[in-house]
Amino acid sequence: MDINNRIASRVRELRDAQGYSLDTLAERSGVSRSTISLIERGQSSPTATVLDKLATALRVTLASLFEDSASEAAEPSPMARAGDQPVWTDPTSGYIRRNLSSAARSPIQLVEVNFPPGQQVAYDTSERDVEIHQQVWMIEGVMEMTVGDVHWRLEKGDCLSMRLDCPTAFCNPMREPARYLVALTSVPFTPFTPPMLARRSG
Repeated sequence: MDINNRIASRVRELRDAQGYSLDTLAERSGVSRSTISLIERGQSSPTATVLDKLATALRVTLASLFEDSASEAAEPSPMARAGDQPVWTDPTSGYIRRNLSSAARSPIQLVEVNFPPGQQVAYDTSERDVEIHQQVWMIEGVMEMTVGDVHWRLEKGDCLSMRLDCPTAFCNPMREPARYLVALTSVPFTPFTPPMLARRSG
């Protein structure tokens, strides 16, 4: 299946599962109704920033938007052959992401990213209804990452852990491509309750 059609199918499926109308998803994500409509018809190549906004509004990881629809993966195999792994290129920066994980149910998702030299991508990620934790492990090259107000420089072999609840930015400052592995997992969001309040409510 063409990658844009795969994204279209997943966005429609996830929107229907949440019971959102196009207007509701547009309001929650900050992406215009017309843009979402084009994406759902497979007539648009959305940028990484737009997909991240939709994923946040739909309460899933960005990687989830590249998975097979539930109808196509009723009994998914635990094996993801290299030739079957969906590959997507951000039309703005040219960065390439490959979903490595199979469609089998798992709390962990693996993604390989090839990031062109001199390019950057910024996500206006905000607090979600689920906690999404991510680790980035550098395989080749150098990446500069900003998580909230904190700046990090990652070189080969470095690994950075982060929670996706604040704006993040990825930049390759070098003249050579960078390649890294991303591991993601999500857990239900549990609001913090002060100990004294917890004792009183018990």
